[in-house]
Amino acid sequence: MKGLFLALAIVVGVAAASVFQGNRSPNVTGAQDNVKQITDGAFRDGLYLGRLASERGFQPTIATARWVTAEDRASFTAGYQRGYNESLASRTAPAARIGHVE
Repeated sequence: MKGLFLALAIVVGVAAASVFQGNRSPNVTGAQDNVKQITDGAFRDGLYLGRLASERGFQPTIATARWVTAEDRASFTAGYQRGYNESLASRTAPAARIGHVE
C-alpha cells in the first residue's frame, strides 16, 4: 500500500512539474510573439510595405525614419523583411499543377 501511495505521489509530482514547465514551451512563446507582432502598428506597417515592394518588383528599401523609438524601428524592420520575403517566396514558388498525378 505504501508503494502504491509513493508511486501515485511521484506521478502527481511529475505531472505538476510538467504543467508548470509547459508555460515555457517554445510553441507558446512563438504564438505569443506572433500575436504581439500582428497587433503592433509598426510591424503591420512594415509587413504591408514589404509585401507591396515585393509585388511591385522593387529592391528591399527599409525606411525606418518615420518611427521614433528604437523598438518601433526594429518592429517595422522585422515586419518589412517578413512581408517582402513571404511575398517574394509566394511569387517564385512553382505553381501547383491541377490534375497532375506523379
